[in-house]
Amino acid sequence: MNRLNIKIVSIMIMFIVLSGCGTENGTGRQKGLSEGVKNTGSGENFRLFLEAEDIAVTTGNVRVENSHPGFSGNGYLTGIEDDDDTITFTVFIPEDGFYNLNFISSAYEGYKENYVYINDEQVGVIKINGDDFQNSVLNGVFLPKGRQKIKLVKSWGWIRLDALEITSASPPGDDVYKVSYETVDPKATKSTKRLKRYLADVYGKYIISGQYSEKGFNGPEFKAIYQATGKYPAMLGLDFIDYTPSRAAYGSVGKSVEYAVEFSQKGGIVTFCWHWNAPERYLYNTPDKPWWKGFYTEATNIDLRAIMDGEDPEGYELLIRDIDVIAQLLMRLQDADVPVLWRPLHEASGGWFWWGASGPEPYKKLYKLLYDRLTNTHDIHNLIWVWNGQDPEWYPGDEYVDIVGIDIYPGEKVYSSQAPKFNEILEWTGTRKIIAMTENGCLFDPDLAFRDRTVWSYFGIWSGEFMVLNKTYTLSEKYNEKYMINKVYNHEKVITLDELPDLKKYRGK
Repeated sequence: MNRLNIKIVSIMIMFIVLSGCGTENGTGRQKGLSEGVKNTGSGENFRLFLEAEDIAVTTGNVRVENSHPGFSGNGYLTGIEDDDDTITFTVFIPEDGFYNLNFISSAYEGYKENYVYINDEQVGVIKINGDDFQNSVLNGVFLPKGRQKIKLVKSWGWIRLDALEITSASPPGDDVYKVSYETVDPKATKSTKRLKRYLADVYGKYIISGQYSEKGFNGPEFKAIYQATGKYPAMLGLDFIDYTPSRAAYGSVGKSVEYAVEFSQKGGIVTFCWHWNAPERYLYNTPDKPWWKGFYTEATNIDLRAIMDGEDPEGYELLIRDIDVIAQLLMRLQDADVPVLWRPLHEASGGWFWWGASGPEPYKKLYKLLYDRLTNTHDIHNLIWVWNGQDPEWYPGDEYVDIVGIDIYPGEKVYSSQAPKFNEILEWTGTRKIIAMTENGCLFDPDLAFRDRTVWSYFGIWSGEFMVLNKTYTLSEKYNEKYMINKVYNHEKVITLDELPDLKKYRGK
């Protein structure tokens, strides 16, 4: 459909679109109530098209320009540079329902992200990559009937916003929660298969609570949660970071295996990530780039592409050495009959970790190497494979993934369901997979998750300040307020440690 020079043809739009009627907290940019708006259809065919330069109310540096090619209407909005720079559309939604919000934009100098708020509640992030005007869609956002404020707020900033298109959407159906009981490893241990079956059985019906804690069950995060709620998380998140050879060489000592065994014996679920410190050969180890930051791209000169393409054979052998060290730890857990939700090589597409710095193809080769080395060479079969690459281009394939995870840090005290991201992930895989919020800074409100029909399998709040104050046993309310922690942990649809079945004997519902 041609979006150029769209004009309204019906007087009813003066009622539907309320933005720009005043200048409260900003400057109205519209030339007239009906100019720059197109409304067609209702119900399942609802579509509302809003030219940003004509309709939005803006604050701060935001201004109208028309020098960049490809825009529709009379121009576009730019100037999202500081925290006070905002763009707000106020619209009338005809009925309660789910809608797609398409922010037609272009970016300055590559990839950008920015926050979207509905009536001052953050609902998601729009992403733009490239300077051509393009679609950036939040899928399946719930909007109640009536007057709604849709605000774009700076995260990275530096985009040009041409228009906002709102269309009706269908929420996820019950079929998205019908996933296979089978593990991608056909030789998985009995306990591992039982855990996967349990995850599949409760998926879409309940949410499993999870918390990362460096010191395990007796760590400050678990104790603070129990003191506040009378409940313990059902899942413990741990890290193999201190076992990595280049950290052990500087005296790091890992204790996560012992914590995992202890928690499993209490009936809990264990998940592991691995902040893989690059081999010593690749560490800068300078005052501003110390050895203990060696999992970050900025602190290493490792070239994963060269390693995976055979141009650095010594580097390949060093990676194999590190994998083999972690394999011995996983073998210890297997011998103790501890199944693991295994989340290696996480957040790759962000590029801030070295395993993501060379792009998706070397990363996928490394992921598959890791799978093959652990499963086939070391005969380790207590793993449920959780892929957390954060972008579909980095997906290694359905045959290597049991669970698709996403890490979301939306800011402080943001309790929205993050439905647009859940809906986006549904399109990433060839077969239905369990979807989990594998790391998060803020809890999400379970009521909103069920309202939005985006029921994450589990969540895993990161350790430290996201739950406790200065590593004490006192709750920090910077990210999660006490009332929300209580609500989540005592919610009838959230599973805590005391509510787990005996997973060693579980045979399904």
